[in-house]
Amino acid sequence: MTTNDLETNAASDHNVTTLEANLVHIEELTQRLLKAMSHGRKIPSALQGPSQELYLKAASAYMGEMMQNPAKLIEHQIEFWGKSVKHFVEAQHLLVQGKLSPATDETPTDRRFSHELWETNPYFNYIKQQYMMNSAAVQQAVEDIDTLDSDEKKRLRYFSQQILDMACPTNFLATNPEALALAAETEGESLIAGLENMIADLEANNGDLVVTLADKSAFQLGQNIATTPGSVVFRNHLFELIQYAPTTETVHEMPLVIFPPWINKFYILDLKPQNSLIKWAVDQGHTVFVVSWVNPDASYKDTSMTDYIEDGFLTAINEVKKICDVKKVNAVGYCIAGTTLSLTLALMKQRKDTSVNSATLFTTLTDFSERGEVGVFLDDDFVNGIAEEVAESGILDSFYMSRTFSFLRSNDLIYGPAIKSYMMGQAPPAFDLLYWNGDGTNLPAKMAVEYLRGLCQHDEFATNGFEVCGTKVKIQDVSVPLFAIACETDHIAAWKSSYAGVQKMGSKDKTFILSQSGHIAGIINPPSKRKYGHYTNPELGLDASDWLALADKHDGSWWARWDSWLSEKSVKSVDARQPGGDFNPVLAPAPGTYVSPK
Repeated sequence: MTTNDLETNAASDHNVTTLEANLVHIEELTQRLLKAMSHGRKIPSALQGPSQELYLKAASAYMGEMMQNPAKLIEHQIEFWGKSVKHFVEAQHLLVQGKLSPATDETPTDRRFSHELWETNPYFNYIKQQYMMNSAAVQQAVEDIDTLDSDEKKRLRYFSQQILDMACPTNFLATNPEALALAAETEGESLIAGLENMIADLEANNGDLVVTLADKSAFQLGQNIATTPGSVVFRNHLFELIQYAPTTETVHEMPLVIFPPWINKFYILDLKPQNSLIKWAVDQGHTVFVVSWVNPDASYKDTSMTDYIEDGFLTAINEVKKICDVKKVNAVGYCIAGTTLSLTLALMKQRKDTSVNSATLFTTLTDFSERGEVGVFLDDDFVNGIAEEVAESGILDSFYMSRTFSFLRSNDLIYGPAIKSYMMGQAPPAFDLLYWNGDGTNLPAKMAVEYLRGLCQHDEFATNGFEVCGTKVKIQDVSVPLFAIACETDHIAAWKSSYAGVQKMGSKDKTFILSQSGHIAGIINPPSKRKYGHYTNPELGLDASDWLALADKHDGSWWARWDSWLSEKSVKSVDARQPGGDFNPVLAPAPGTYVSPK
């Protein structure tokens, strides 16, 4: 027997041993998988997708238009069939000639198909091209339906795209060349690792398959994330109030109190020193307070929007005034907290309470007449399902909120990460933003339904008035100086809707900024990065499209522009304030206790 024979036999024995070990491991993992899946929650059908009524309307409209204008639809079908048959014939012709090369590819570029085998391998290229043709045909069929109203058309367009994204060949092992190549290269180890990742996610989420986006072991609150020095100086059943330690000898007399959304945790504003809006504001000489909301459980079932205003916003403002011995504060509201700050300001106007000197709104909706992309989840089919779910559980579990927002960017936040984790066996990255994104919070049952029904669906604040604290408040009652920032590609708070709300507010001093990028990156955009620019235009009487067309574009962050505006609202300087005081002793170091994972 030659040396080559011995080496071949040794390699073969190694492969057999590895295969046998992997098979045993797969058997063990399968048992864990079945056990983990048995604990998964039963998701109400109303929260799984739109009601069948939408698809029935679409099918009826499609058939109706086929009867009225058969030529248009037949032309569409023939075009699709022609492209598909031509593609098949070209691929077959090359194979008959013995050429292992793909047919002519005129499909558009798509980053999901970035691996070279999608372009060079005839099998994978054929699958890719046909998928792209199928997708284009479905999209065209949706656009050709003219008899649905605009909201129904928008929903049909969105959910049809979700089905197409889910059916993408990259999402399946047999048609993902990158995953198959890695499996062959690692003798199946990548698939074993992927299965382990999937089971770990199932076990961590009580049987719900939620792909882990970031390495959770890489971050420790207060140590390498949310590290700006400060102290909890007040606490009640809804929030902890954090006051941050000064870094300047003097500060603006008017303190700054920031209300983050309670859909997520506050430390999106304090991920790390380099991109912390909180630290940056402190360094500019502001006395910064931040509200850290409690993560509610079922005992908060009856907590309402009124409770968030009275026991949250108004209480925090009064505590800040007391600690700093001032009559007024500058307030900031982000997302849903910006909406609620606006409600609070309208209520304060009725009560003749002048405690807020100015208000800043980050990505805030107050006019819900046009609800943007998230509006596809705000029709009765979904909202009725949510109402039934929270009536039973007492809370809108963070699982549903996270799931909804993830589907607004499903390729980036669901399918892409799942491919890397479950097919490629890759460990999730140590990425602070994604870590925060996975650290969601619950919403109290009563508050969630009030918000969805009264504000999102019925647009009461911008129309007939929204009832809180025993009175109806209206958008025109917001009259304090206002600085609003919206984001150009925001999937959650469409910028044109945000702009429409600002237009309706009664403030005489109004500034509107449009930041580039989305709901998070457009806000967490420090000047040092010089990354995303912003647009300004003082003419707020224009419609949104004209406003942008005539706006001035500026490179870099809007933060310095905002600081200049805030500084004008608080000209006087005082000695720097240390956290706490005689009546508000320090209760805990920042980031506090309410922010900790349960």
